[in-house]
Amino acid sequence: MAKRVGVDKWLFGVVLLLVLFGLVMVFSASAVMAKANSGSPYPFVAKQAVFALAGMIALTILMRIDYRRYNNPKVVFPAMAVTLLLLVGVFAMHDSHHTHRWFRFGGFFTFQPSELAGPVVILFLAYFLQTRIHKMDDWKETVLRAALPPLVFVALILKEPDLGTALVCASVTLLMLYLAGLQMRWIWIALLCASPVMAYMLFFVPWRLARMKVFLNPDADPRGAGFHILQSLIAVGTGGLWGKGLMEGVQKLFYLPEPHTDFIFANISEELGLIGALALVGMFCLLGYRGLRAAYLSTDPFARFLAFGLTSAILIQAFFNVSVSLALLPTKGITLPFVSFGGTSLFVTLAGMGVLLNITREID
Repeated sequence: MAKRVGVDKWLFGVVLLLVLFGLVMVFSASAVMAKANSGSPYPFVAKQAVFALAGMIALTILMRIDYRRYNNPKVVFPAMAVTLLLLVGVFAMHDSHHTHRWFRFGGFFTFQPSELAGPVVILFLAYFLQTRIHKMDDWKETVLRAALPPLVFVALILKEPDLGTALVCASVTLLMLYLAGLQMRWIWIALLCASPVMAYMLFFVPWRLARMKVFLNPDADPRGAGFHILQSLIAVGTGGLWGKGLMEGVQKLFYLPEPHTDFIFANISEELGLIGALALVGMFCLLGYRGLRAAYLSTDPFARFLAFGLTSAILIQAFFNVSVSLALLPTKGITLPFVSFGGTSLFVTLAGMGVLLNITREID
């Protein structure tokens, strides 16, 4: 197939649009809170802009590097080893709110290794599965060997604890195994084996059990445990069709928790209304279509798996974030890709898009 002259302009355009939209909405959601806490409305958006610039530089560089360079054990296994060391090393850091998720470097820069785990898992699976498409019935030599490294990563992320990111990694792993030809019976067996772990995480960890109870009946404690969900729903509901206007949201004024991170979609819905929320969802749909199209049209199995994994991870994470804001899923700390405040997430996601854009050079 003839090599494309340039990258997928639709994909590049929607990524750039999402980043710019995210900067505007992070400023809108955080300005008042930042002004009250630090005397300036700009700290959050300034940090996000720095990471957005660094991420776009990484994207520009990576989209010019042939993706085949990553199809090499000298790249894959060192990446796995470094990520494993980071996931273990984070437990040596001081905890924050009883969690071990970040390496902190001064007051400005933090690094969350679990954000790196997803792309590295995708890289490993793409490398491992490309030559085993016709051996997916061999559970010991193929399925188990493919699933074991992601399971180790998922277990460490759960230990942090970060259930949302762990679920994204596990979901992408299952989808990539299914794409490789894994029979549905093995997937059902995997889900059955995971059920006791999920049951323990949701119903035997006290604070998660409280979240589940609140999810089922948030009105039972509207000023306490149900506050997050109810304020998010109020923000979404009061936005109406066209919204209250950019910067005019009320719920972000110390009502809606984390309006610039986990619940930024609720703030977007309040300020830009149903039209703005649907436009944002439409951008993610377009990104998903172009990314999955690249996977479908790729003749190289490694590129197909890589494109599918990178695209799926973003769509799954966006689905979780939006669903939490709409009270369709229990509250969990997971950001909206490109849009929520979070430097590590933004940088790693943009770097992944650079790899995906390079893959699009190979398709018509």
